[in-house]
Amino acid sequence: MRELDFAPLYRSAIGFDHLMAVLQNAARADTGDAVPPYDIRKIDENSYAITMAVAGFSQEELSLTVEGGELIIAGKKNTQDSGQYLHHGISTNSFERRFGLEPHIEVRGAQLLNGLLTVDLVRELPERLKPRRIEIGTSASAPRALDRTAA
Repeated sequence: MRELDFAPLYRSAIGFDHLMAVLQNAARADTGDAVPPYDIRKIDENSYAITMAVAGFSQEELSLTVEGGELIIAGKKNTQDSGQYLHHGISTNSFERRFGLEPHIEVRGAQLLNGLLTVDLVRELPERLKPRRIEIGTSASAPRALDRTAA
């Protein structure tokens, strides 16, 4: 696959280095089958949900961790079933799936119901990042520059 070149964006975008690295890593990522299968839904402007099919895994065999800007969902079976199968289609292999999170995305909770693990995520912007109106003053109310010649 061809390497993406973000050099033109660096001329007009300041502080987006992390985003460029995420995009480059996504372009290089393996596009193989995702096991276990999952959905990512956008609920509204600031809410998301990841739903993952984890049939055969109990709540104790699943773990969710947020570490270094990533949500890590892992499953590890505690016991091995030594039964004799004619067909074994339900995977009991351990897995680890990683999802990159934007800095202001918080994991609100997770539920396991009918073999589906749903993780709720919310974007919470700090006040300083929310849109705000800046008042424009007149020249009489604007702060004066220091007069450096009067010293």
